[in-house]
Amino acid sequence: MSGVALSLNAGSSSVKFCLGAVAADGRGVSRLAEGEIADITGAPHFRARDGAGVTLAEQRWRAEARPDFTTLMRFLLAFIDAHLGAEKLIVVGHRVVHGGTEFRRPVRVSPEVLTALARLTPLAPLHQGHNLAPIREIAASRPGLPQIACFDTAFHHTQPELATRLALPGWITETGVRRYGFHGLSYEYIARELAHIDPALYAGRVIVAHLGNGASLCALRGGASVDTTMGFTALDGLVMGTRCGALDPGVPIYLQRAFGLSASAVEDVLYTQSGLLGISGISGDMRALLACEAPAAREAVAVFVRRIVREAGGLAAMLGGLDGFVFTAGIGACAAPVRAAVAEGLVWLGAMLDQAANAAAAPVISTPDSRVVLRVMPTDEDAMILRHALAVLREEGSGP
Repeated sequence: MSGVALSLNAGSSSVKFCLGAVAADGRGVSRLAEGEIADITGAPHFRARDGAGVTLAEQRWRAEARPDFTTLMRFLLAFIDAHLGAEKLIVVGHRVVHGGTEFRRPVRVSPEVLTALARLTPLAPLHQGHNLAPIREIAASRPGLPQIACFDTAFHHTQPELATRLALPGWITETGVRRYGFHGLSYEYIARELAHIDPALYAGRVIVAHLGNGASLCALRGGASVDTTMGFTALDGLVMGTRCGALDPGVPIYLQRAFGLSASAVEDVLYTQSGLLGISGISGDMRALLACEAPAAREAVAVFVRRIVREAGGLAAMLGGLDGFVFTAGIGACAAPVRAAVAEGLVWLGAMLDQAANAAAAPVISTPDSRVVLRVMPTDEDAMILRHALAVLREEGSGP
C-alpha cells in the first residue's frame, strides 16, 4: 500500500486536516502537511503548514463574501491535489464524536453507516452534524474515495457495564441514554505511546488528563478504559473552556422555570457561556487566565484544578490505587502552573512533583521517589485517525 492518507476533524467553526504519506508496509505515516479552515461561519481563513511548521499556503475570505461549506471543502481538496502532485490520496479518516452503542471500532462509511450515524445526532447535537458534513461532501464529489469514521466513544467500550449505567428508568436507558465517554482518540493515542515508552506504567493503573478547551480524565488499567469523567454528553465531568462540566440536574430545570429559558437557550448557557469563561467573566482560554491578576481569573483556575483533583480521587478509587498520572492536550502539555496545582492535590496518593522538570515540561515531572509517576505527553488525534483509516483498508484488502 502506498499513497497519502487524509484526516479531517470538522467542528462548528473549523475544519482541521492532516496529510500523511503512507509507508511501504501500509502501516506507518509521515506527516506531509496540516492546517485548518478557521472561522468558517464568519470570515474563513485557510492555512496549511508542512511537517516543520512552515506555511505552505494561506487564504482569507471576507465575511460578506463567505463561501458556503461545499465551496470551502472543494477548495481544501483542490489544495491537497495540487500539493500531492503525482501522489494519490487513498483514504480519508474522519473524527466522529459519537458512535453510540453500535460502532465500537472504526468503520468504512457507506450510505447505511452514514444514515445510522445521523440518527445519533440527538446524542451529540453540537458535534455530530458538523462531523458528518465533510463526509457527505466527499461522498458526493469523490464517491470512489474510501472514507473511515473514527469514533471518540469507541475507546471507552472496554468499561464495565456498571460504569456506563445512569440511575434512570429502564425505558429511558433503552433509548441509548447511558454514559459513553469521549476524547477516546486522544486516550487511545496516549495508551499506545505509553506502551512503547513505559511498558511497566502502561500495564498499571494510570489516569490520563486530557486538558484543553474540552477536558476530561480517563482511568486506564493495562491501557484499557475503566472509567472516565465525561458521560452521556461531552458536557459532563471537568470544568472546561466554556462548558460547565458536572452539574446538579436540578440547575437546568431551575433555569427553565425561574427564567423562562427554552431547552436550546439552556443548552447554549451550559455549552458556550459557562466553564472558565462563565466563572471568570474574562475568558475561556487558560493562557489568558494564567496571565491575568484579576481575582475572578484566579478563581476560575482554582475551580478548574479543584474539579480535576476531586475527579482524580474518584477514578483512583475505581482503579484501586494509582501508579501514574499523564497530562496531555493544550493545557495539560503547556500549562506548568496548572500541572503543579493538580500535582499538589495528588500528594495524598504519593505524587511528588519535580518543580524544575515541570517548569521545563520534561517527559517525566515527578521526583525519583514519587510513588506516582507524573508524565507530560503530547497527544495526536490526527495520527490516531490516520492509523485507523489505514488499518481498515488493510483489513479489507482494499488498499492500492
